[in-house]
Amino acid sequence: MTATTDTTTPEATTVPISAEDRAARLTAAGQGWGERIAASAKNAQLTFTAKGRAEGSVSSVIKAGKHTFTVDEPAPLAGDDAAPNPVEYVLGALISCQVVVYRLYAHNRGLTIDDLEITAEGDLDVQGIFGIDEDVRPGFSAVRISVKVTGPDSEEAYQELQRTVDAHCPVFDIVSQPTPIDVTVTKAN
Repeated sequence: MTATTDTTTPEATTVPISAEDRAARLTAAGQGWGERIAASAKNAQLTFTAKGRAEGSVSSVIKAGKHTFTVDEPAPLAGDDAAPNPVEYVLGALISCQVVVYRLYAHNRGLTIDDLEITAEGDLDVQGIFGIDEDVRPGFSAVRISVKVTGPDSEEAYQELQRTVDAHCPVFDIVSQPTPIDVTVTKAN
């Protein structure tokens, strides 16, 4: 299966926000978390939960907080191509987390980002998924991120920002470092 690269920019589905409103939100979030954590380090510990149910051929309907989304596979991977597949969501999660952390640290450092566009590509060999070759990893063998930032600050400032973002981005950490996973399987009656 050959993956295609979509170079179009996704349509915005959020409300446009001014730079001043963004700065106010980032400042308030930083101050609020700083106060909560200063009161007790336990306040920094969060647990996120998502639940999913299998539907159709190989698709899933996922509920995370108040949001619901569908995950599927393209036809060559037994799906109906009704939604992005799991690894595309991983790339999307990586991109969106990078956006958050770029905005946060640019704000903290007094840097201006006029425009930010991030592309992520991941290489996957399906021999690992289908058990054709047990020596082939079923996940990504490599991920590439391309960040295009527009703003008035120096290229060196944005390069340093990138290093800081990668060091503090939760999804970057999840994807690039081993994370312990505990799995429990129960038979429903």
